[in-house]
Amino acid sequence: MPQIQLSDAQAVILSAACAREDGMVFPVTASLKGGAVGNVCKSLLKRGLIEEVPSTDHHTVWRHDDVRGPITLRATALAYSSLGIADDPEEQLDGQHDAVTAPEPARRRSGTKQEAVIAMLRRAEGATIDEIAAATQWAPHTARGFLSGALKKKLGLAITSERVEARGRVYALK
Repeated sequence: MPQIQLSDAQAVILSAACAREDGMVFPVTASLKGGAVGNVCKSLLKRGLIEEVPSTDHHTVWRHDDVRGPITLRATALAYSSLGIADDPEEQLDGQHDAVTAPEPARRRSGTKQEAVIAMLRRAEGATIDEIAAATQWAPHTARGFLSGALKKKLGLAITSERVEARGRVYALK
């Protein structure tokens, strides 16, 4: 089965839904503005990652249907497997969902600057901004932005920093 590519917003919404016992999408915890939530949900519906189900709570209504009444959204078994979550709670309860194979892991390039920086941060002595900048040929502000943006926010890595007498501020992975 091919890997399903998700945007950051799609991943946040799906992760929150899959973390709930009932798998419901609403209430959405992502800080999306305007019609962004609707657009993300429509995209997830088209891909079969969420499905429409009758709503019992008027605070979680996605839309109103003339025949079915209030409708809300719930994560499907495909959503759980695409996020790498082994068990779908609905599958455990009623066994009505078809089994879905886990997606193949994403292919990663080797020899990238990201890989080099992560290796530097995993060393026992960690790395300073100047060392990272020299190894990647980035400006210091780019190295700092990479640590906070790509590594902390996007990859979710826990990075510590401490001031070392001889070296200055040293960053390391926990």
